[in-house]
Amino acid sequence: MSNPEVLFIPHEMPDLAEWSADLLQALEGRFEVRHLDREAPLPPQFAGIEAMVDQGSGPTREMIDAAAAAGVRFLQLQTNGLDHVDLDYLRGKGLMTAHCPGYLSAVALAQNAMMFILMLAGRYREAQVNFAQGPFFMPRGRELVGMTLGIVGLGASGTELARRARPFGMRIEAIDVREIDAEILDEIRPDFLGGPDDLDAMVGRCDFLSCHLHLTGETRHIIDARRIGLMKPTACYINVCRGGLADEEALYAALMEGRIGGAGLDAFAQEPPDPTLPVFQLPNVVVLPHTAGGTDGTSRKRAAFAAGNLARFARGEEPQALVVGGA
Repeated sequence: MSNPEVLFIPHEMPDLAEWSADLLQALEGRFEVRHLDREAPLPPQFAGIEAMVDQGSGPTREMIDAAAAAGVRFLQLQTNGLDHVDLDYLRGKGLMTAHCPGYLSAVALAQNAMMFILMLAGRYREAQVNFAQGPFFMPRGRELVGMTLGIVGLGASGTELARRARPFGMRIEAIDVREIDAEILDEIRPDFLGGPDDLDAMVGRCDFLSCHLHLTGETRHIIDARRIGLMKPTACYINVCRGGLADEEALYAALMEGRIGGAGLDAFAQEPPDPTLPVFQLPNVVVLPHTAGGTDGTSRKRAAFAAGNLARFARGEEPQALVVGGA
């Protein structure tokens, strides 16, 4: 097959245009790229298109219909999480679809999860107020040596977090549903590795609890009110993946009532959340606007992956990281 004509679908939020630069640069010179105009009629824009790349917001059903009618055969999603993508509809239209696997954003997510841990241990927000208003030499932080980090999901980003936490002297405990490669276990040397039945016990032991899971029907609210109640009153919850992994109402109540030690949050069930909520004003709550995975490195790696997958499609090979197979 000759190089396919590719339709680029920009994110619905125009402020995210910066994310497009690496992707478009990776595609330039290799493919004939058209840009979707969300305000123009859709069907003519898909004529002659064989593949499309979605920047991250997910194609609408109207786009999928237009693509299917035009004979588009492959969709590359520039995201890892799929909870916002209508996979069943794509499957029903027979549109082969791939996403960006987790290892492409794992370093960024782990880096920011470790940042949350360090900020919470150092009582960063309180320290910033004291710097501006006094007193100096307060508050007193906590050393991480000997503290237990519980990782729910020892996949790519969970493993990268373990690699970063170990040099700080933290104990590493982890839960996963699958068998972890021996090479990874030899490297990170977890102090405990268990399955789903061990989650409650681990939650009760850890000083920091970090979730590294896809959001699915099975994982939604995996950290629910009951499990939040099992946490130590000094323990902190970290989430750089998906807000829906925790019952936010129960989490926010526990934080407001001082029943847990703090939280570092980058993802929220509804985005953007209301920044004026009292929970976000607490000195032991650190938040980011869903930027943990959004480093320059993630952008470049995802761009290269998309270009490689489109090249595989053009050669008649099966693309990598398929979430919907071909007809």
